[in-house]
Amino acid sequence: MPDVENKLIELLPRKDRLQLLAICEPVQLALSEVLCEPDRPTRHVYFPTSGFISLLSLMNGQPALEVGMVGREGMLGVQLVLGVASAPLHAVVQGPGAAWRIASSAFRTELARSAALQRGLDRYLYVLMRQLATSAACLRFHLTGPRLARWLLMSQDRAGADSFHVTHEFLAYMLGVRRVGITTAAVALQRAGLIEYRRGWLTVRDRSGLEAAACSCYGVDRQAYAELLGRPPARRRLTAARADGR
Repeated sequence: MPDVENKLIELLPRKDRLQLLAICEPVQLALSEVLCEPDRPTRHVYFPTSGFISLLSLMNGQPALEVGMVGREGMLGVQLVLGVASAPLHAVVQGPGAAWRIASSAFRTELARSAALQRGLDRYLYVLMRQLATSAACLRFHLTGPRLARWLLMSQDRAGADSFHVTHEFLAYMLGVRRVGITTAAVALQRAGLIEYRRGWLTVRDRSGLEAAACSCYGVDRQAYAELLGRPPARRRLTAARADGR
């Protein structure tokens, strides 16, 4: 069973928190698992406690660009707060981990009962809207290198470790650029001693240096969250074991 370790749940008063947890079930989030598809009824909401979920826009029915990310600072299925049964985005697990899951019908009932839950998720919905808007502007105005640094910081925050699995092909797909552009930007970050990349595993070596290399959007997102919900969850000071055991 996962620990609570979800910021939105932890912010609730004790009574509301316990009542919400009573209708939750612990689940594991598997890499590449699709949790939500556009214009289809939302069956469950998810409060991640580890790992992270990418929110993707679609073009001609195919995932085209990552516009947002959900980890233990947030939840998936927040459109239900507005009384909307389906989401406009494709949601896929990009960092495996654990989550609390609630059936949509039970979540709606609890939302109607708990003013504190409604209030907290209203604030989170605004933060997520800010993140989506920032991502659109970032794509238009910022270079690949700073955007890559921002994405790596966001992933590290949610992965809960200094090392996580990622490929250049995936990064190109997420950031909407050609793979050669990602390779060039990643090599520059590695030569600067900010990251290390081996066999699909990326390790952040210099967190402060990576923050300096990132575009301003990273700080803007965190500030928006802090103003409404308090400081985002601190990353755990761990290094994930590599899949090959090294």
